[in-house]
Amino acid sequence: MPKTSARLLALLSLLQTRRDWPGALLAERLDISPRTVRRDVDRLRELGYPIVAFKGPDGGYRLEAGTELPPLLFDDEQAVALTIALQMATGTGAGIEEAAARALHTIRQVMPARLRHRIDTFQVTAVGRPTSRPDVQVDSGVLMTLSAAVHAREVLRFDYAHAAPGTGLSPDADAASGGGSASGGGEPGPPRRAQPHHLVTWGGRWYLIAWDLDRADWRTFRADRITPRTPSGPRFTPRELPGGDVAGYVTSKFRGAGGTGDWPCQGEVILGLPAAEVSRYVRDGLVEELGPGRCRLVMGSWSWPALVAAIGRFDADIEVVGPPELKDAFARLARRYAGAAAGQSGPDAGPPPGQAAR
Repeated sequence: MPKTSARLLALLSLLQTRRDWPGALLAERLDISPRTVRRDVDRLRELGYPIVAFKGPDGGYRLEAGTELPPLLFDDEQAVALTIALQMATGTGAGIEEAAARALHTIRQVMPARLRHRIDTFQVTAVGRPTSRPDVQVDSGVLMTLSAAVHAREVLRFDYAHAAPGTGLSPDADAASGGGSASGGGEPGPPRRAQPHHLVTWGGRWYLIAWDLDRADWRTFRADRITPRTPSGPRFTPRELPGGDVAGYVTSKFRGAGGTGDWPCQGEVILGLPAAEVSRYVRDGLVEELGPGRCRLVMGSWSWPALVAAIGRFDADIEVVGPPELKDAFARLARRYAGAAAGQSGPDAGPPPGQAAR
């Protein structure tokens, strides 16, 4: 029979893997008597583990949630996964970076050497995409309050600070859903009342997707600008998001497409390149093989000039299929580029294509 300490660890490990354990099955798995199982359960209770007994034909034991977090037991793969998750948590912007670092240090200290070596060879540095937006941190308490309101389906009351004017930020948060306020300078407007449905991350920031009760429409709020009020409101019946999919809804809002999931400007061209070569650089578009060295490309952007610039990245012949706005944008940028090459300046510098400069 294993030593008492080894038996207790083995018993605790089993209790953590499923909700209910019949006493006879525990005795069989640990190769001990039912009486020994009862004594070991009592020892774990003395150590603070909330183990309750249930009756019935297959009466046994259950590890329940307690008022305090007792010591936990992880297998090797769980320990590795936990440390990797803690390393990644430093780049979430959720205000838990210091706590995650302390938890990682605590776990590493008690790891056996074989696992510590695996973790030390896995070092992660979170690098965000280059952006002109200032970094923001969200208080972890705010995130927990928002998440609790989403889970409980309770109306949320909160103050919302709007972005200062002249920041030059891309469409963001409440403005992305048409709910911007005329007030500025980061000062909070009137208290808001909303039915919270989803807490999401996008581009390194946290957002609350909610039905605004005062505006009778969906809104996307930046979590770092939310100051929850207490108490919360009554419970509500969840509504269906436009399109029914939170990922598609959020994507469409930040594209400014009114919930359709499409870019405001979409065009089609034929490129003088193989589809396999083009598809490697197209994250959000359709590439179709047309033959040796030719493919069809359908993609979108915020504006027609931006779409032309994105297509122009490919060093290949371009045939514009449509729409006419795309052809006009190509002509407009061609004049600008020709003017830039000739050292000219001004609106749409340079002569129209096919016309000599005078």
